[in-house]
Amino acid sequence: MNIKPRIYLASSSPRRRDLLSQIGVGFDLLLFRSVPREDSAVSEDMLPGEAPQDYVVRVARIKAAHGAELLKLRQLPPHPVLAADTTLDMDGEIIGKPCDEADAVAILTRLSGRSHKVLTAVAITAGDRLEHVLSVSTVHFRSLDDAEIRRYAQSGEPLDKAGAYGIQGRAAMFIEEIRGSHSGIAGLPLCETALLLRSFGYPL
Repeated sequence: MNIKPRIYLASSSPRRRDLLSQIGVGFDLLLFRSVPREDSAVSEDMLPGEAPQDYVVRVARIKAAHGAELLKLRQLPPHPVLAADTTLDMDGEIIGKPCDEADAVAILTRLSGRSHKVLTAVAITAGDRLEHVLSVSTVHFRSLDDAEIRRYAQSGEPLDKAGAYGIQGRAAMFIEEIRGSHSGIAGLPLCETALLLRSFGYPL
């Protein structure tokens, strides 16, 4: 009986867990420390003048690299480490996770009736090798009224999501059109991820 190889998922996102499971990838969670003792090595702070594409790739790569360091520190079996990061690009501006309900309302008001880009970078490291892929999708929101924006913000769903919405949740009713990867918008582009895993020898 063949035992399928495993990877480490350096992410606390339940959406990424579900998406990896969807394509049959065996994984173990590799969690970083959280607030207030979060790892400074994986800070998601933006650099001055950093473009959204450069930002999301940099963060995904440093998460994967930090995960590989944790393997050594924790003396865990040496499997590949996969990390990802998602952000929104609104007219060249990075839109991350809202800091509170009022911020979620402000972000959703900006997205109403307009198109934006969703960028998800996936990075994998094994040994001395670190590679990444980038998925860029365009999402168009219908016009939203103030009441439905407030109801959605009050649901709590937007608070842990880049751009203050999740396509796999209630916000799906806001979206008129997407061009690109549905799974990438949800947080892990499965086509690109599968090809990257294959390049590391993972059988898919």
